[in-house]
Amino acid sequence: MPYISEDRFPKKPKLIFMGTPDFAVPSLKSLIDKKYEVVSVITQPDRPKGRGRKLTASPVKLTALEYGIEVLQPDNVSNESFCSVIREKRADLLIVVAFGQILRKNLLTAAGWGAINIHASLLPKYRGAAPIQRAILNNESVTGLTLMHLDEGLDSGPIIFQKKLPVYREETAGQLHDRMALVAGDFLIESLDTMAGAQISTIPQDDSKASYAAKINRAMALVDWNMDAESISALIRGLDPWPGAYTKLKRKELKLFSSSVLKEKDPCEKPGKVFSDDNGRFLVQTGKGVIEVREMQYAGKKRLTSRDFTRGLSLSEEIVLGT
Repeated sequence: MPYISEDRFPKKPKLIFMGTPDFAVPSLKSLIDKKYEVVSVITQPDRPKGRGRKLTASPVKLTALEYGIEVLQPDNVSNESFCSVIREKRADLLIVVAFGQILRKNLLTAAGWGAINIHASLLPKYRGAAPIQRAILNNESVTGLTLMHLDEGLDSGPIIFQKKLPVYREETAGQLHDRMALVAGDFLIESLDTMAGAQISTIPQDDSKASYAAKINRAMALVDWNMDAESISALIRGLDPWPGAYTKLKRKELKLFSSSVLKEKDPCEKPGKVFSDDNGRFLVQTGKGVIEVREMQYAGKKRLTSRDFTRGLSLSEEIVLGT
């Protein structure tokens, strides 16, 4: 049954924002643009990045500094001494969007109304680290955003609002990520505006319907061309841009990006065989059906369109991927 708060939510809450990657930036900017009082931003410590391993600030930190907002970067956000600092700020609410640490009770209760979180799925489906990639990998047609009241579980807190979004047929994980990040900013503002001055109703999640979106890793990225076209295309799109599905071409590793299914059901004589058509497309036979791959990349090289890639490749000779 829904739970309804006894106290009304503040009309103009004093906020602390918690986030780290690009996905969280539109939400922070939306709060700033709508003149919400963001007293502090909490983000992950600067991390080494790139070939030179230079310490690099998170996208959320750079955004906060651009607007002159205080930035806090604890190694452990749930450390009691840090939680004491947060309590002293007397914030009404913590807003969490893709922060990147497990949050304990002492932090979740450090603001008057606790903490709310935007998660990139329709909970309880796809709890965990990679809901966007898993939606693509599993060929979902619909996904969405959930605003929930945080508890100490893994994305298990009661639901406040949800927003459904379509997943486009040829969309990559990167494209869906960027689109959902922008929608999340508007969704957050709509939610806060609706909550202002109201008693908040939340709905407990049905744990029996929960599924887990496990973290993506490179071990799953090798393409098995004996799989069907739908599954291979989903793998390529789901791992685009990172870590990139890959195969072998003349014993060299080749990453594959941006794909679509041309034929779904026809059995093919040689899975992995590359051919082209009158439009110069890079087509590959699978265990069942044919896919088009539009971009590829050799290790250490630039990502190329299929047209640029095939200029140095003779498709008149038989080419079979995976060998």
